[in-house]
Amino acid sequence: MLRGGVKDTIYAVVDAEAPDEDIIRSAAEILMQGGLVAFPTETVYGLGADASNAEAVARVYQVKGRPSDNPLIWHGNSIDQLESVAHFSAEALKLAKAYWPGALTMVLPRKHPPGLYGSNGTVAVRIPSHPVTGALIEASGCIIAAPSANLSGRPSPTRARHVRNDLGGAIEMIIDGGPSHNGLESTVVDLHAEGSPRLLRPGAVTPEMLKDVLGKLECPPADLGEAADGEAPLSPGMKYRHYAPQAPLILLIGSRDAVSAKIENCLNGRPVGILRSSGETPEDVAKNLFERLRRFDEEGAELIIAEGVKEEGIGLAIMNRLKKAAAEVIYV
Repeated sequence: MLRGGVKDTIYAVVDAEAPDEDIIRSAAEILMQGGLVAFPTETVYGLGADASNAEAVARVYQVKGRPSDNPLIWHGNSIDQLESVAHFSAEALKLAKAYWPGALTMVLPRKHPPGLYGSNGTVAVRIPSHPVTGALIEASGCIIAAPSANLSGRPSPTRARHVRNDLGGAIEMIIDGGPSHNGLESTVVDLHAEGSPRLLRPGAVTPEMLKDVLGKLECPPADLGEAADGEAPLSPGMKYRHYAPQAPLILLIGSRDAVSAKIENCLNGRPVGILRSSGETPEDVAKNLFERLRRFDEEGAELIIAEGVKEEGIGLAIMNRLKKAAAEVIYV
């Protein structure tokens, strides 16, 4: 069994739509032996372990520096496979039919006792749509437990080089399948209890899309998802600071003119990274957000200033990430 650090991380480039079968088999073998593999998904890059292997799952937490009560998402290829670990309600099956495979995670009642599954009686599951992820799950025969493949608290990785910068030398393999399509982590909806389904983390599957299927949805604002003191979080992103670049990030919310004036006041000759959405669709902003935050760090920015966007559609997800990444939020 593979344990601890590794001498050299294997780095393999694949065609995202038709990944090399030999590379996938090699990665699957690593997973089956208890190793860790980083791989592309349609959301961000994931750091995968065999979900049934307690030692491998523990290494995911250790390698990332991830708090032990921050849950992982379990990735499968079919509802039949995921029904081995979770109870699917009628509402969950309706959402699965509408948005799986895809960027939607559901928090459901678990079927197994505490341990790998945490202490709150739930498990977060999804079926990804990325061909590399699907091929890896199929070749390994595993449900893959996978958070984002970055050091805990850093901007999520949307390119393989982000993974290599954070985790190179600490995991067995990185599969480079090019940039992530969505650029933000999956939407997470809580369906484990009676009452209205609850949005825990916004993403590409928007609240409007969820309401189209469910008819109702409890949807807090963009800085949603904070677990109460002493409460075990149901989803990643609920309890700890996430997505933060090395330079402090100031989020400005207000009119374009007011934001522009505030940016001018903050420059003072310092190297400052400016994140604005002029001429871009919200989908483009989402896709490029984490790449730009990491690039500002690489370029030596001492401060990053981000302009807020409308909290509607995928803009809700963008603002959720920016508010969690921000050192300060200023309304101008």
